[in-house]
Amino acid sequence: MTANKFRLEISLLGILFLVNLCAFKSGSNSSGMIGIQKSESAKANDSKIQSGDLIFQSSNSDQALAIEMATRSRYSHCGLIMKEGDEYFVYEAVQPVQKSSLKSWINRGRDGHYVIKRLKNAGQVLDINTVNKLKSEVNNFIGKNYDIYFGWSDEKIYCSELVWKSYQRATGLEIGKPEKLSDFDLSSKVVQESLKERYGNNIPLNEQVISPARIFNSDLLVTVASE
Repeated sequence: MTANKFRLEISLLGILFLVNLCAFKSGSNSSGMIGIQKSESAKANDSKIQSGDLIFQSSNSDQALAIEMATRSRYSHCGLIMKEGDEYFVYEAVQPVQKSSLKSWINRGRDGHYVIKRLKNAGQVLDINTVNKLKSEVNNFIGKNYDIYFGWSDEKIYCSELVWKSYQRATGLEIGKPEKLSDFDLSSKVVQESLKERYGNNIPLNEQVISPARIFNSDLLVTVASE
């Protein structure tokens, strides 16, 4: 091997080494930055949560699939977030209507997925007096039985009814337009079996109902956090 050829091969090896070293360092820095950004983003989302926010999830309850199919939505359960002291709670209509810590509420959902939404003009609407009124309204339902028949009276309450009525009575806003049961997609076997189990042959197709999907899709809301 000539001296010139030897020096050329050594130079090429040196260049390749430097390229690989830079690529390694670049990859390490990129991964580090991504990790930091994710951590900061999650922290920022937590800090954005405030009283009056609405939270949605895919429930693991027996009726969840039927609700999702009937409303053509991923979301079958929702609640109202309130901050008490340094902790956030979710007011929800289960059996009975109660409040749960935000963390435990999220952990009950399918795959831990959730979406938090807020009034677009929350800064103007949700002053301290209105938030207190909202909390008072939702507290009026605490202890009431869950309504498996999705009736519109206050005697028993289901999840989206709790959110809708609390907001409407505290602010005058209707977050989502109520529908009739007949407006839902009742064609699937899962939905039909669920209706049969609840109502037998007397399905109240004209009953007014507000679904989690209607609230979720309201143009009065904006998404502030999702996981």
